[in-house]
Parts: sequence; C-alpha cells; structure tokens
Amino acid sequence: MSCMRLMFLSKTVCVLMLGLSVSLVQAGEVRIAVAANFTAAMKEIADDFEEASGYRTVISFGSTGKLYAQIENGAPFEVFLAADQRRPELLERKGTAGARFTYAVGKLVLWSSDAEQVLNEQVLHEGEFEKFAIANPKTAPYGVGAVEVMRNLGVYETWKPKLVRGENIAQTYQFVATGNAQLGFVALAQIALNDKGSRWTVPESLYSPIRQDAVMLKKGEDNPVARALLAYLKSDAARAVIQRYGYGTE
Repeated sequence: MSCMRLMFLSKTVCVLMLGLSVSLVQAGEVRIAVAANFTAAMKEIADDFEEASGYRTVISFGSTGKLYAQIENGAPFEVFLAADQRRPELLERKGTAGARFTYAVGKLVLWSSDAEQVLNEQVLHEGEFEKFAIANPKTAPYGVGAVEVMRNLGVYETWKPKLVRGENIAQTYQFVATGNAQLGFVALAQIALNDKGSRWTVPESLYSPIRQDAVMLKKGEDNPVARALLAYLKSDAARAVIQRYGYGTE
C-alpha cells in the first residue's frame, strides 16, 4: 500500500474518531434556554440533576422574548423553560415543540435595596421616587405583570416617566440592587433566600398568574437527556427547590 494511501486512511480514521467523540459528548448533554427569573433555582436543579444522572446541562439564561426569537431563528436549544405560557404555546402550535407543562408560577415583589424603606401599596400611590425599575414588558412576562399591577392600582401614568426598563428581570434586579433605581418590581425568587433590603409581596389579585411553561423543542425530541431533564423537573426533589425559591407549583 502506498504512503499516500496510508496517510489518507489515517486522516479518515482520525476524522471518524473525532466525529464519534463529539457525538458521544453531545449524547450526554442537553441544551436548555431558561428565563432569567429562574436563574438561581435552575442552577441548583441542574446541579442536582447532573449529580443524580451523570448527564451534563448547557444553559443559556435570558428574557423569554429574546430566547423565543433565538429559537425561531434556529438556536440549538432542546428544552425551553419560559417565563410565560404564550411563547411555548406558540411553538407548540407551529409544530416546533411539544410536551408542554407548567413548572412554576411566579410571584411579583416590590423591592428596595434600602432596608430602611417601608414598602406597601401606599408607596405606589405617592410616587415620590425618581427611578422605578421594571422588566421590559415587550420581552419579559414579569414586566407585563408589573404594568398590570400599576394599571390596576391606577398609578401607571404617575410612574411612566420614571420607569427604568431592564432587558430581563435579572437586569431589573441589578438596577435596584445597585441603587440605579430606588425601587422596582422583581421576582420573589430573586430575593426569597435573603433578607436584604425591604419588600412588599404584591397581592396576586392585582396581576394575572405568571404561569411558566417548560416545553420540549424539536431539536431535543431524540435526546434522552432532554426527556430525563423534563421528567426531573416534575420530581418531588425539583419541586421542593422551586417552592423554596418562592414559586408556586401546580
């Protein structure tokens, strides 16, 4: 056999082995798009899932609207954990997703990093602060809920000129935490495990339930790790974590 032919065969074997190696790595992982409000809870759930299963999770966090747009544009996600029901339902209708279920019910909190503040409904009626943070209602369901609360209390027009809109609820939290906004509507999950600042838990009668749906995307249908993750999200262990971060479960 000629040297040229041996070199060709050697390179072919290397390429095949590399391809097999990549396939084996990918077979043991799942790529997940996760709404920003669920960041802390998902990190804990992912760690527990990885330890229990031996699988690997690759997670991208962001606003539900932006993640949805990425999925529509072909992003390689296999599972989508949204902050609403609308986007997963749209994907389901288009035939690009299925197996949809509610994994958490979010709650809104009026929050200030200043522990000396007394926060309640009256604060919203007084409108004395200079900057008020909410998530962008165009991309983040928690922003939709925040606007709904203010409209129901008749204070939206008062606060509208003072609103600072975060790209997602994580950025909204940062605006308040750093003092760039004196107060704002954040997710209870973001502050459930600490006593920093001051808070008022918004009555759930003031906004529509923030039901957050998980859905299997088309790219994950043949991935057993994606199926295992969605099953784990329904487990008692995962539900206990979700509830500890201040979410409701159904």
